[in-house]
Amino acid sequence: MPKNVRLTKMAQATVERAKNEYSQKLSTVTSFLETLFTPDEELKTQASELIDSSIWYSSLDYQTRDSWSRKRRVVSKVEYNASGIKIRFVVTSIPTSKVPPGQLYTQKYCKRGEMENRFKEQQLELFSDRTSTHTFAGNQLRLWFSSVAYVLMNALREQCLAKTELQNATVGTIRTKLLKLGALITVSTRRILIAVTSSCPYKDIFAVAYRRLQILPSTA
Repeated sequence: MPKNVRLTKMAQATVERAKNEYSQKLSTVTSFLETLFTPDEELKTQASELIDSSIWYSSLDYQTRDSWSRKRRVVSKVEYNASGIKIRFVVTSIPTSKVPPGQLYTQKYCKRGEMENRFKEQQLELFSDRTSTHTFAGNQLRLWFSSVAYVLMNALREQCLAKTELQNATVGTIRTKLLKLGALITVSTRRILIAVTSSCPYKDIFAVAYRRLQILPSTA
């Protein structure tokens, strides 16, 4: 749910905890770096790049002034780092006794959103909604093609693009940057040569993916 002045004020104690924890981590790393390098203004900035954000969760009992008939549980997520503070709120009917705030946000809310992103990815980028034929069997076949395409693209992402710039890329991004390439194809008796321009910005990733494809175990 969107934040407002009242919710932000109720989460202020959590904000202070996150801020104090981050300041302590930053101070520790900065003090260590000062023993190795000459202290200057950039040292603190460099130290901030070495530490993670401080993230705190809390449960709030919140009720709107008009639209809600009773108080509801709102989980706040406070993230503090060198860029400042980010506060998010999620309203839920699950009581604190069943799921603590941090687990609810990361295991329930975020996973649900990630699952919806995958549905959206298949629908918009692999056209699973193109079921416009006049027969059930024809539409089913189109959906199967889309599903098989997603399985193949996801396998490519996990098996061949790990630890590359595209390891977390969407299917649409992989199609645009890695598969939709202009190339000169030469077919001879012994081989098929695909020549990609030397200025292709993703040629190294393409080569990595190709090498990893070659060493994948055969399922035959």
